[in-house]
Amino acid sequence: MTKTREAFEGGVAVITGSGSGIGEGTARHAASLGMKVVVSDVAEDRIARVAADINKDGGKAIAVPADVRDAKALDRLADAAEKAFGDVRLLINNAGIETLGYSWELSAEAWEKIIGININGVVQGVRAFAPRMIAANKPAYIANVSSVGGVGQMPAQGAYVMSKHAVLSFSECLSLEMQAVGAPIHVAAILPGPVKMRVFIDSQVGGDRDFVEGQRAFMENMIADGLTGLQAGEVILNGLAANDFWITTHPEMLGYLVKERAAYLTAMKGPVLPDGTKKALRGEKGA
Repeated sequence: MTKTREAFEGGVAVITGSGSGIGEGTARHAASLGMKVVVSDVAEDRIARVAADINKDGGKAIAVPADVRDAKALDRLADAAEKAFGDVRLLINNAGIETLGYSWELSAEAWEKIIGININGVVQGVRAFAPRMIAANKPAYIANVSSVGGVGQMPAQGAYVMSKHAVLSFSECLSLEMQAVGAPIHVAAILPGPVKMRVFIDSQVGGDRDFVEGQRAFMENMIADGLTGLQAGEVILNGLAANDFWITTHPEMLGYLVKERAAYLTAMKGPVLPDGTKKALRGEKGA
């Protein structure tokens, strides 16, 4: 028996945003390890398909629609998981969206949506599930999905990058809090690199600048060559079983960005846009 199967077999997993991409892949891999899986998303047709596939393959899964912006919906998700399968061993707060555009060009609604899903969705997920997991007093795992962008900086992705920095910071604090109360709950931050998912396909765009669409096309091309959701799910669950805090699908990429971030913070100088990036944003040739 592998260490990962030993950690998760027979347990209950709840994964938000599991109608596609990383969430779907992780749900399917969790089921293959013998976990009972609660798949959740706002896309009811997608999670119905994922749950049906898992059950057809001999696993156990239920689909529970939930908008992570709604705290009461997450309370209902926690109730449904407990009623169907019992104590939750693994919670993955994965639901997230992307929004491209200059910060001042994004609408108030776009800002509220990305903060509501990417930040508040994680916070409220923990609020809804952590008390039950602590009360159960059993070894358990909470993983929050940030991004390699959670240690970086990028123009026209300010809303997304900010939200992923927030998830990383929250996860660090949450880990310390679990240690402070002596809870047997391991907390991890997931920082994926390029993975095949819908986040850029479904992204909103602020303003009508050509470079924003160009940036989205670039990101879509990059993730098209990325890992599959299932491959990402295997990496994530292996990392959790090893009790890693930093879990990434692309260790070399994350390692480079962390070193760049450390150097930037140590120098305590302001951010500088590279000339090549500046030219590209302006649509100049020779960028």
